[in-house]
Formats: sequence, C-alpha cells, structure tokens
Amino acid sequence: MMSWFQRLFGDRLPERFPGELAKHEHALAYSPVTSGGHVVVTHLGLWLPDGVSSRRMGWHLISKATWSAGTLTITESQQIGVSGDAVLLRDREPAAYHLTQPGKVPLLVRQRVDGSIRSRHRQDLPAGGVWFVQRKIPGQDGVVMQARIDPGTDLELVAAIASKVTEKSATFED
Repeated sequence: MMSWFQRLFGDRLPERFPGELAKHEHALAYSPVTSGGHVVVTHLGLWLPDGVSSRRMGWHLISKATWSAGTLTITESQQIGVSGDAVLLRDREPAAYHLTQPGKVPLLVRQRVDGSIRSRHRQDLPAGGVWFVQRKIPGQDGVVMQARIDPGTDLELVAAIASKVTEKSATFED
C-alpha cells in the first residue's frame, strides 16, 4: 500500500542508491537496469547508473529520449562553448538502458524532456545544420538558448549565427 508521502512526493529511492539528491530533490519513479543500478526520475533530471555510482543529467541536456522494446535510449548533449547568450552543444553517443520494471519511467522521461522545451527552430546550413532550442533549466528561473550543432557543421558559423539570434531575442524581450 502506498503511503500518503509517496502519493504526494512520488516513489522512494531504490535501496543502496549511490547518488546524492539535492536538498529539495525527490524521486518521482525509478526502474532497475539489467546491467546494474537504477534509472531514477526526479524533477531536476534523470539519474543514470555510471559504473558503481550514479549521475544526474538535467532535463535540458537530453536532446533525445526514446522507448522501445524495454529499452530507454538517451542522447545527452555536451556543452562545447558559448556564443552571446547561447550555449553551444553537440550530442554524445546515445546510451541504452534496458529497464526491468519500467513502470512510469518512460512516460515521465518523455514529459520532462518535452516540458523543458519552450521553442525550437531548425536552421539548415551548407554543410550540416543546427537546432536553436529555448529550454527551461530545472530549478532555475527563465530559459536558456541552446544551439545544438549537427556533426560536421562549421562551429564558427554556428557561433556567429547564435550570437545574432540571442541579440535579436534580447531586443524582443526589452
């Protein structure tokens, strides 16, 4: 039977969870992973097993999350620079986690990733392209402009465009 605390704040953490949640962070759902450890969903991000430990990935850094045949596949973005007020990102290789008891984890991941996006625009360039995405960072006010760069795209060209985009968006906000 679920306690009132669990109904209000979500599921408790799995036993022997190696991560350390922030002061007001709480688990919403979790699932064991066949390779060991747990995937844990919180309002601040997705905790993923990382060897013998666990690390939290903020919702604003997940560029893609898919659920298929019991496997949650996460593509994380890595910050590679800043241009104007835009953060420049490149995707890392996707990581797959086979969940043994997924419960509501896949649904919550989808909701949280989609919920962090405020707007997005694709800009195709002569060699590649870039996604400009305004995203909410969990636990912070406001949004951040992200420029997620396709592999092989000219970083200097994207940085110049990103700087102009953030200048124009700042003009609209004033």
